[in-house]
Amino acid sequence: VKRLTGGVGMLLKKNKVRSIAGWARFLDGKTVEVEAKDGKETIQAENVIIATGSVPVELPFMPFGDNVISSTEALDLNGVPKNLAVVGAGYIGLEMGIAFAKLGSKVTVVEALDRILPLYDKDMTRPVAKKMKALGMDVLLGAKAKGARKDGVEIETKDGKTKTVKADKILVTVGRKPLTEGWGCSELSLTMDGRHIAINDKCETSMRGVYAIGDVTGEPMLAHRAMAQGEMVAEIIAGHNRQWDKRCIPAICFTDPEVLSAGLSPDEAKEAGEEIMTQMFPFSANGRAMTMEAEDGFIRIVARKETHVVLGIQAVGGGVAELAAAFGLAIEMGARLEDIAGTIHAHPTQGEAFHEAALRTLGHALHI
Repeated sequence: VKRLTGGVGMLLKKNKVRSIAGWARFLDGKTVEVEAKDGKETIQAENVIIATGSVPVELPFMPFGDNVISSTEALDLNGVPKNLAVVGAGYIGLEMGIAFAKLGSKVTVVEALDRILPLYDKDMTRPVAKKMKALGMDVLLGAKAKGARKDGVEIETKDGKTKTVKADKILVTVGRKPLTEGWGCSELSLTMDGRHIAINDKCETSMRGVYAIGDVTGEPMLAHRAMAQGEMVAEIIAGHNRQWDKRCIPAICFTDPEVLSAGLSPDEAKEAGEEIMTQMFPFSANGRAMTMEAEDGFIRIVARKETHVVLGIQAVGGGVAELAAAFGLAIEMGARLEDIAGTIHAHPTQGEAFHEAALRTLGHALHI
């Protein structure tokens, strides 16, 4: 983490960007007061970018503190907890829960819904559930956390019974919310869209010269979305004509195996009124996946039936995050199934499964 943040600091210095460490607060739309280590400093600017990010959602009946931690504190523990309870089976909870299970913790996941990773369909989450079981993780679905105890977390099970899940640490991962407090948001006349700042396709807010990017502008709360927005806003301020017109933003769940989605899922495409064709190619028939002992999972393509234009691509498997660029590029470039099927994919690579998924969707699968 220090290397990553230090690298960003060096880039700022290299590009002659003045960096001030401190807590900033708006006095008005053009003026910010920074409370730094050496005292307060007032900064005025013609253009301002709000990039305050997001913070973990806290449960009112189980506030953060003592043995109740958020993902932030989980990354700064002095040791690996013997028993860890994870409240919430979304991507953050499972990413961290699986990591701690591999480090030796006995992990119990408590989820109020009837499935893990509810943003993904069951075909996508099945390999993850299989791996969690192999790691010895307990998953309590349809269970609700009721409060923290010294020896763990009290829950209400699916059948209405109360029990205590033994835990040294309780990791609460029930979502994140835009950080709109503590920096003078009330001093600005910003239009809000629910809990986040409303922006247009240029990341402009309702105030002239005030832009907002990243998590504070709502979903999807992804670092690569924020970076792309930041690049665009910098170019707009520099006088270039830019607007946000992305066709997809790949999302990755860094569990084991990894889960990747770009564009529309089959259900999302149907809900959008599309008549689709879709097929998947399993990694069990991919040579590279076999040598990596990562045969669980697949790549799936969703395409418009009439034109064969690719609408979405999903994958689950070991290391599939590295395919995100290829998936995003295909959708941004308006690729058809024939474009992917007609592109030579190097052997032996996991990318061959992408090629085979396109062929199979067209009805021409070679290796299955």
